[in-house]
Amino acid sequence: MDMQLVVIGHVRSSIKDRESAPKMESEKGAVRARIELDPAYAQGLDSMEPGAQLELFTWFHLSDRTPLMVHPRGAVDKPMRGVFTTRSPNRPNPIGLHRVTLVAIESPATLIVEPLEAIDNTPVIDIKPVPRGTR
Repeated sequence: MDMQLVVIGHVRSSIKDRESAPKMESEKGAVRARIELDPAYAQGLDSMEPGAQLELFTWFHLSDRTPLMVHPRGAVDKPMRGVFTTRSPNRPNPIGLHRVTLVAIESPATLIVEPLEAIDNTPVIDIKPVPRGTR
């Protein structure tokens, strides 16, 4: 079984650290950002058009992969819960899921998206269209 993960690009964002990043793309502080893909993946953008709703999958490279219990939303006044019942970035496989709108495509393989709460230089591991009727 092949379990190798491939980084296809990186987020370029004005958000520079975890402390200033909103918890979700729907919260205040989410920004317009660039997704700079490796040009080797440019063909994978064929038929993608501005206005498309996308699911962007990222690798939370700054996350702690060891906790199985976390305070929801980092609020220490709330009781700890199992990590799989939260959207904590600290988890065994720190995969981020972000729903964004494609604003523009710049050649050869750069997407302008919004709103996004990912930190600058976050690795991008996949992009999928949002299924119709779910946004």
